[in-house]
Amino acid sequence: MRLVGKILSGVVVAALLVALAGYVWLRNSPHWAAVTLFAEDKRVENFRNMDRIFPSQPVASGNTVWTFAEDMRPLPVTYEFSGETRQVDAFLTDTVTTGLLVLQDGALVHEDYRLGADETSSYTSWSVAKSVLSVLVGIAIEEGHINSVHDQLTDYIPELAGSAYDGVTIEDALTMSSGAAFDEDYANPVSDVNRLFVSLSMGQPMVDILAGLGRDHTPGTYNNYISSDSIALGLVLEAATGIPNEVYLATRLWQPMGAEQTATWSHGPNGAVLPFCCLNVTMRDYARLGQLYLQGGARDGEQIVPRAWVEASTTPNAPRLLPGDNPASFWTFGYAYHWWIPENPQDEFMAIGIWGQYIYVNRARNVVIVKKSADYDFDVRDHETVEVFRAISAHYDIDPA
Repeated sequence: MRLVGKILSGVVVAALLVALAGYVWLRNSPHWAAVTLFAEDKRVENFRNMDRIFPSQPVASGNTVWTFAEDMRPLPVTYEFSGETRQVDAFLTDTVTTGLLVLQDGALVHEDYRLGADETSSYTSWSVAKSVLSVLVGIAIEEGHINSVHDQLTDYIPELAGSAYDGVTIEDALTMSSGAAFDEDYANPVSDVNRLFVSLSMGQPMVDILAGLGRDHTPGTYNNYISSDSIALGLVLEAATGIPNEVYLATRLWQPMGAEQTATWSHGPNGAVLPFCCLNVTMRDYARLGQLYLQGGARDGEQIVPRAWVEASTTPNAPRLLPGDNPASFWTFGYAYHWWIPENPQDEFMAIGIWGQYIYVNRARNVVIVKKSADYDFDVRDHETVEVFRAISAHYDIDPA
């Protein structure tokens, strides 16, 4: 028994030493940033310094900046939600808002930076990048690099033949309807999306990650939001154009749109950017993208994004994509080509990222709103956020005279 006790004690000591060595290695490795990324005391600062935390590729701006007229006016004081009158400023505080910007009729009517941020701060997009990716797919189709949204993914990525993505069209992936089995639960430490970041950090090629997925649904039958569909589209875009995604973004959208600052796009060890997330952009440049879509893809008479694509990418085209209670969808918001449509839509659409990142476009009110946040409760706030945005839109749509 004494021998067994000594052996067990030795095993415990060895395990503790291994754990300590692992901690010391991790604490002093580039991976430590990922471990502390969402820490309560670091989240706000991290989200506006992602290009310093993770390696990234530049998305170069051009020489001509799209400037906005200014007509600054205060926000509305209250909004209605769940049968209650609530305070706008309290909502912004509760949702750990780091920036809020509003355009109305193309003019800057409100710009507010909080918690140490300013107009030069570069905010991470998280999944707002998916909507940007959709824009690039539309441009690639217009340029003839991609034939149609009805093309098979395997036409461009033959390595996916025989995988869950075999038989999936570009449109299936754009509408998050591939049917691939992928767990997007960020709260689950062993979910596919969390393991995805680990796999990418270890250098596993994105195409190999996709090839290893199973299938939950027949393609084109169920709307289920999964980042693997965006990865597939990013691989298609790069294969079709022969141009790195960050360069295609810079030359086809960022520069023609008149972006003010060079953005960055986080990448893995092999240098390929992450097509499902992690663009780092200023508030005003996010707003320029929203205004471009509000104007049907045109700026100063130049059609940068095909008007037909703007309409298609913000209009649900199948029953499974419609907003409201929907047995063929995972959620109550509607979906189109990587853009969201709120319930009871009022001629509006949105780009949404985790932790409370938004580009909101209200065509009826001619309003664009950008909100950047570090909100722990982001997952239950989307409906309330829409009502705040609607209240802001209605407030600024009234003639100030």
